Amino acid sequence: MVELEQVGYRIAQKWIVRDINLKIETGEFWVFAGPNGAGKSTLLRLISGELSPQKGKIRLFGHGIYSYSPQELARIRAYLQQKPEVNFPFRALEIVLLGRHPHLDGAKETPEDWEIARKSMKQVEADVFAERLYPTLSGGEASRVDLARILAQEPRLFLLDEPTNHLDPRHQVQILDLCCSIVQSGKSVIAAIHDLNLAAMYADKVLMLRDGNAVAVGTPETVFTPKQLESVYDLPFEALRTSSGRTLITPLLPSPQ
Repeated sequence: MVELEQVGYRIAQKWIVRDINLKIETGEFWVFAGPNGAGKSTLLRLISGELSPQKGKIRLFGHGIYSYSPQELARIRAYLQQKPEVNFPFRALEIVLLGRHPHLDGAKETPEDWEIARKSMKQVEADVFAERLYPTLSGGEASRVDLARILAQEPRLFLLDEPTNHLDPRHQVQILDLCCSIVQSGKSVIAAIHDLNLAAMYADKVLMLRDGNAVAVGTPETVFTPKQLESVYDLPFEALRTSSGRTLITPLLPSPQ
């Protein structure tokens, strides 16, 4: 479904991502993890087609990413930016309806398009402020509207840059549960997530990055080990077993004096 072969991207002489090899199958939930500046957002932008790699190849669904027209690409993949810029006084429902544009071929929205937009808002509990002006929404409310927009796009591949950012714990879990439902329906999700414990709970596979390089690829259990996390974040970690049997990853705090 998604194949990266020796993909690299640089600005001037600095490689932002370098020699990334990856194969993501249909129906998988992948997380890109790593510290700030590791290359997570850049890699998502490369897979989305927003950026062009200086080296390597990217294929989506068996075809080179640049063999698709912009409209074809918009129908098969959706990209949720970390900080979307929308300053026009559109209603939240109108923002979500923008996700239907790749399917319209220049025609006017149909009642079915409006219904898909409303249904998408309901999935993320954003329907309650459908008539609110988007610039008046809080960060968390706007994040849910943005996610509803790409749900309305009905792609086969979801690319999400910090989808849980600005959300309270209940809505973080709701969004990640929704991501699991998406992959169970035969689609794929790739998300950049900073919260290691949320990533460990939900991801099928993890790509750990540091300074643009792939440090580890595998299941959360094999990637999120204290030793490996310390090498990436320059901070000691420990793994604790909770009463429910889950493993909790936490920075190792100094012993109290």
